Parts: sequence; structure tokens; C-alpha cells
Amino acid sequence: MQSDAELVKAVLDGDNQAFGRLAERYERPVRAVALDVLGDYHLASDVSQDAFVTAYENLSGLRKPVAFGPWLMKITRRCAIDCVRRKNGRSFLEPVVSSSSHDRDGRLDEEKQWLLSAVIKLSKCERQVIMLRYFSCHSVKEVAEIVGRSVGTVTKQLSRAHKHLRNILERPER
Repeated sequence: MQSDAELVKAVLDGDNQAFGRLAERYERPVRAVALDVLGDYHLASDVSQDAFVTAYENLSGLRKPVAFGPWLMKITRRCAIDCVRRKNGRSFLEPVVSSSSHDRDGRLDEEKQWLLSAVIKLSKCERQVIMLRYFSCHSVKEVAEIVGRSVGTVTKQLSRAHKHLRNILERPER
């Protein structure tokens, strides 16, 4: 499997199919970030497409190709927040998670929404490594390469994130 950096280089060298492989790799985490902000699956799908288009158009400006994943997540979050601002005229938005059941259109069931809302409460660094490790299915070594940290640091961040998630999930809802 090619790394993100290799795929980014291939795209910049003219291989448009390489971007398709990146899009397949990040489709689920991008949609999860958009869904977290928007709370609507269909709108999140539209915003996800916008995020991929924006990333493709700005790929040449990416200074660290190994950081493609976190860079794409930032773009996605910005696109989702901009969408809400245009729609509602709000200037700031807290994460929203709807309470719908899982159905065929891909909405998350209550348990997955509960877990996603807990992940969103983590610190930025912890959330980033959890999303890359479990939503994008990267190995710890790949996560370390993407975020530019050592494997030991990423392992420690994952351990702390797991502990914080347990604490968040054990707390009764208020």
C-alpha cells in the first residue's frame, strides 16, 4: 500500500487516479468530521465532496505530504463550518450529533453517535491520533509518520486518549 506522501507526489506528477485512492482512504473519516459538525448525513456527504475538491485544488500548497490526513480533516471541518454559517448565519458552531437510529442512508446508530461525540471531546492531539488510527485504519507507525511524531509518542497519546474516552463514556449523561 502506498503512503499518503507517495500518493500526493503521484497526484502532483499528474496521476489523477492517485487522488482517487486518497479519497477512498479518507472517505469515512472525512464524512465523520462533517457529520459531527452538521448532524445531517446528506449535507455531510455534500460537504465531504467539497472538502475533497478543495484539497485537490490546493494540493500543491501542502508543505508536508505526510500530513495529508490531518490537513484534509482541517479542510473538512472548515468546509462544514462554512456550510453552517451560510445556512444559519452563525459565526461559531459547537459540534452537533443527531440522535437518529442507524438506517440505510448511512446515518450512525445511537451507540456510534455516542462514541463519536466522546471522541470529539478529546484534545486536538488525542482526537487526531484516534481518528487516524481507528477511523482511517492506519497503523501506529503510519499515524506517527502522518503527524510527524515518534511511534512512542503516538502510542502514549493513544493510551491517554483511550483512558480519557473510558472516563467520558463512563460518566452518566446530564
